[in-house]
Amino acid sequence: MPSAECTVVVPVYRNAENIPALLERLQLLHRQTPGGIEVICVVDGSPDQSHALLAAALPAQEHASQLLLLSRNFGSFAAIREGLAHARTPYSAVMAADLQEPIELIAEFFAVLRADGADVVVGHRAGRQDAAMDRWASGLFWWSYRKLVQKELPPGGIDVFGCNDAFRQHLLRFNEVHSSLVGQILWLGFRRQALPYVRQAREHGVSAWSFRAKLKYLMDSVFAFSDLPIRLFTLAGGLGLTLSMLMGLVVLVARLSGAVEVPGYAATVLTILFFAGINSLGLGIIGAYVWRAYENTKARPLAVLMHAQHYPGAQH
Repeated sequence: MPSAECTVVVPVYRNAENIPALLERLQLLHRQTPGGIEVICVVDGSPDQSHALLAAALPAQEHASQLLLLSRNFGSFAAIREGLAHARTPYSAVMAADLQEPIELIAEFFAVLRADGADVVVGHRAGRQDAAMDRWASGLFWWSYRKLVQKELPPGGIDVFGCNDAFRQHLLRFNEVHSSLVGQILWLGFRRQALPYVRQAREHGVSAWSFRAKLKYLMDSVFAFSDLPIRLFTLAGGLGLTLSMLMGLVVLVARLSGAVEVPGYAATVLTILFFAGINSLGLGIIGAYVWRAYENTKARPLAVLMHAQHYPGAQH
């Protein structure tokens, strides 16, 4: 076991240009943190020289460190989970290798956790120093996430977080694929504190967090943590069935009054409208059962015990 009480997990992908500055800031964080830190760098199948640079530099650092290399690019969230699985200290935090989150935020995470002020601390953006288009796209993404998936998400979204060992162990119990790490953090509950920060401009390279990646992550989050699509389908089916009955009544009245003279028209329209509504409603109902079966296949715990206290009883 390391002597440090705090671990920093850093997923690394196409960040070779940032490695020197990253190590400098980690060294600064190590000196500022009581007892120091242990660093776990997880190279997520990066095609550049990130792994070689870290392998050469980490042994000379003051802090303890681990260097993990994944067999291919699995994505930042898989890399974060792998890093957390190798953590050996009471407190852990995640830090991006692109250095867009200030190092002071991670230090504040550890201060809150060590003071037992929360079980999980998340950083949410109070501002960004990115380009206007990036700010707009990010704002739209997190606004959609709050509306469609989890309303308790802090404004600006979550990029980094820190947690104690109890929360970390529960988080690692999730074995879902195509899911959302942010969604899992919010779903677990516990005592949560959100700390605002201003996201810094990227110093080197181009972010791999593309529009396509954001869209995939949003869809994974919706299907993993919300039955909204099914509810919308059921609602559309119910409204369609109601509308078809009303329109059918109009066609029937028109036929009986002689306004519709084409033979078979009324019966054809009534049949199409009625069964179209029934079909949409039926798909929504079937989807509700499929959703429940899907929920059970995730094998999430039905309850999460955050704390237990035993009392010996009064002595007489």
